[in-house]
Amino acid sequence: MPLRNVTVDARDPRGLAEFYRRLAGWAYTPGHEAPDPDGDDWLTLESPGDGITRLALQRSDAPVPPWPGGARVHLDLRVPDLEAAHEHALACGATPLTGTPEEEGHPEDPFRVYADPEGHPFCLCAPLG
Repeated sequence: MPLRNVTVDARDPRGLAEFYRRLAGWAYTPGHEAPDPDGDDWLTLESPGDGITRLALQRSDAPVPPWPGGARVHLDLRVPDLEAAHEHALACGATPLTGTPEEEGHPEDPFRVYADPEGHPFCLCAPLG
Protein backbone atom coordinates (compact mmCIF):
# COMPACT_ATOMS: atom_id res chain seq x y z
CA MET A 1 0.00 0.00 0.00
CA PRO A 2 1.41 3.40 -0.92
CA LEU A 3 1.50 6.06 1.77
CA ARG A 4 -0.97 8.87 1.02
CA ASN A 5 0.39 11.45 3.49
CA VAL A 6 1.57 12.01 7.02
CA THR A 7 -0.97 13.94 9.10
CA VAL A 8 -0.01 16.29 11.92
CA ASP A 9 -2.51 17.45 14.54
CA ALA A 10 -2.45 21.21 15.11
CA ARG A 11 -4.29 23.81 17.13
CA ASP A 12 -3.80 26.14 14.14
CA PRO A 13 -3.52 24.03 10.97
CA ARG A 14 -3.15 27.05 8.65
CA GLY A 15 -0.42 28.58 10.82
CA LEU A 16 1.49 25.31 11.03
CA ALA A 17 1.04 24.71 7.30
CA GLU A 18 2.53 28.16 6.65
CA PHE A 19 5.53 27.25 8.82
CA TYR A 20 6.20 24.01 6.90
CA ARG A 21 5.49 25.70 3.56
CA ARG A 22 8.17 28.30 4.29
CA LEU A 23 10.56 25.80 5.87
CA ALA A 24 10.42 23.10 3.16
CA GLY A 25 9.39 25.16 0.13
CA TRP A 26 6.32 23.00 -0.40
CA ALA A 27 3.05 24.19 -1.96
CA TYR A 28 -0.55 23.83 -0.93
CA THR A 29 -2.36 21.10 -2.80
CA PRO A 30 -4.94 22.54 -5.20
CA GLY A 31 -7.92 23.91 -3.33
CA HIS A 32 -6.03 24.49 -0.08
CA GLU A 33 -4.21 27.70 -0.99
CA ALA A 34 -6.74 30.15 0.45
CA PRO A 35 -7.87 30.12 4.08
CA ASP A 36 -11.21 28.45 4.71
CA PRO A 37 -13.69 30.86 6.34
CA ASP A 38 -14.97 27.89 8.39
CA GLY A 39 -11.60 27.38 10.05
CA ASP A 40 -9.11 25.27 8.03
CA ASP A 41 -9.85 22.01 9.83
CA TRP A 42 -7.88 20.02 7.22
CA LEU A 43 -5.35 21.03 4.56
CA THR A 44 -2.36 19.56 2.77
CA LEU A 45 1.01 20.55 1.37
CA GLU A 46 2.99 18.63 -1.20
CA SER A 47 6.59 18.48 -2.26
CA PRO A 48 7.10 20.36 -5.51
CA GLY A 49 7.82 18.27 -8.54
CA ASP A 50 6.73 14.86 -7.29
CA GLY A 51 3.08 15.38 -6.28
CA ILE A 52 3.49 12.30 -4.10
CA THR A 53 5.07 13.43 -0.82
CA ARG A 54 2.34 15.14 1.17
CA LEU A 55 1.96 16.59 4.65
CA ALA A 56 -1.57 17.01 5.98
CA LEU A 57 -2.56 19.17 8.92
CA GLN A 58 -5.77 18.75 10.87
CA ARG A 59 -7.30 20.71 13.71
CA SER A 60 -6.85 19.17 17.15
CA ASP A 61 -6.63 20.57 20.64
CA ALA A 62 -4.65 17.57 21.86
CA PRO A 63 -1.48 18.64 23.69
CA VAL A 64 1.87 17.98 22.04
CA PRO A 65 3.93 15.82 24.41
CA PRO A 66 7.38 17.16 25.22
CA TRP A 67 10.38 15.87 23.29
CA PRO A 68 12.15 13.48 23.54
CA GLY A 69 10.04 11.17 25.69
CA GLY A 70 6.61 11.98 24.28
CA ALA A 71 7.24 12.11 20.55
CA ARG A 72 5.92 9.09 18.67
CA VAL A 73 6.39 10.24 15.07
CA HIS A 74 8.44 13.06 13.63
CA LEU A 75 9.49 14.33 10.22
CA ASP A 76 13.04 13.94 8.88
CA LEU A 77 13.70 16.49 6.14
CA ARG A 78 16.80 16.05 3.97
CA VAL A 79 18.74 19.28 3.35
CA PRO A 80 21.83 19.90 1.21
CA ASP A 81 23.57 22.13 3.79
CA LEU A 82 22.81 21.61 7.47
CA GLU A 83 24.19 24.97 8.66
CA ALA A 84 22.26 26.97 6.03
CA ALA A 85 19.13 24.93 6.76
CA HIS A 86 19.59 25.60 10.49
CA GLU A 87 19.60 29.36 9.91
CA HIS A 88 16.57 29.08 7.60
CA ALA A 89 14.68 26.98 10.18
CA LEU A 90 15.33 29.56 12.88
CA ALA A 91 14.13 32.36 10.56
CA CYS A 92 10.93 30.38 9.93
CA GLY A 93 10.26 30.06 13.66
CA ALA A 94 11.73 26.67 14.60
CA THR A 95 13.24 26.12 18.03
CA PRO A 96 16.45 24.05 18.24
CA LEU A 97 16.19 21.04 20.54
CA THR A 98 19.77 19.81 20.00
CA GLY A 99 23.15 21.26 19.14
CA THR A 100 25.35 20.57 16.15
CA PRO A 101 26.11 16.96 15.17
CA GLU A 102 29.59 17.37 16.66
CA GLU A 103 28.18 18.74 19.94
CA GLU A 104 25.71 15.85 20.11
CA GLY A 105 28.34 13.17 19.33
CA HIS A 106 27.14 12.01 15.91
CA PRO A 107 29.27 13.83 13.30
CA GLU A 108 29.11 10.78 11.02
CA ASP A 109 25.28 11.06 10.82
CA PRO A 110 24.67 14.82 10.73
CA PHE A 111 21.21 15.90 11.80
CA ARG A 112 19.65 18.43 14.15
CA VAL A 113 16.35 18.25 16.03
CA TYR A 114 13.92 21.18 16.22
CA ALA A 115 10.42 21.95 17.44
CA ASP A 116 7.91 23.54 15.09
CA PRO A 117 5.82 26.45 16.43
CA GLU A 118 3.33 24.03 18.04
CA GLY A 119 6.06 21.92 19.64
CA HIS A 120 6.17 18.92 17.27
CA PRO A 121 9.75 17.70 16.86
CA PHE A 122 11.32 17.37 13.40
CA CYS A 123 14.83 16.78 12.10
CA LEU A 124 16.92 18.41 9.43
CA CYS A 125 19.26 15.79 8.00
CA ALA A 126 22.30 16.35 5.81
CA PRO A 127 22.99 13.86 3.01
CA LEU A 128 25.05 10.89 4.08
CA GLY A 129 28.51 10.27 2.69
